Amino acid sequence: MHSIVHYPHPSLRRVAQPITSISKELEIQVGEMLELMYKNEGVGLAANQINENNRVIVMNSTGDPTKPEFECVAINPSILEQKGWTEGQEGCLSLPGLYYNIRRAKKVKVQAYNLRGELFEMVVTDLEARVWQHEIDHLDGKLFIDKMGTLGRKNCQNEIDELIAEYYEKQKDGLIDPHLQPIL
Repeated sequence: MHSIVHYPHPSLRRVAQPITSISKELEIQVGEMLELMYKNEGVGLAANQINENNRVIVMNSTGDPTKPEFECVAINPSILEQKGWTEGQEGCLSLPGLYYNIRRAKKVKVQAYNLRGELFEMVVTDLEARVWQHEIDHLDGKLFIDKMGTLGRKNCQNEIDELIAEYYEKQKDGLIDPHLQPIL
């Protein structure tokens, strides 16, 4: 079973590779991602957050595992159009305990493949649009803290420093490969 990696794990800065075929392994990975997302009370999760190097995200903007009709699995997702702007609070399962207002497009048109290999497009707004943007950023090696201005980053620096210290402590304890150098 996978686990969610925390900042500053290097996989969070890696640009994920496109998926070329749908396999049983990918289906298992998606199932684990959904399980981890719900277990950690998230609304989305990208593959590199579990140290996988492929372009897949899972999401459920309700965050409610009893509402699977809102689940979405997106393989090789992309944003085709963005409209309007809104600011709202974001958090991240890879940066636990850190929340900040981030500016994102209010409405996006997205495209991806589902687990059956079928291409789909949809237009989403508000929280759902924010989740798509946040998770696709992950696949591109970007974090929501990268969207903070200087003042925002300064206001959150203590929490970021704590995550960095925890990372080094886990390396010292042998829980993280000592050769994995964090990318800040």
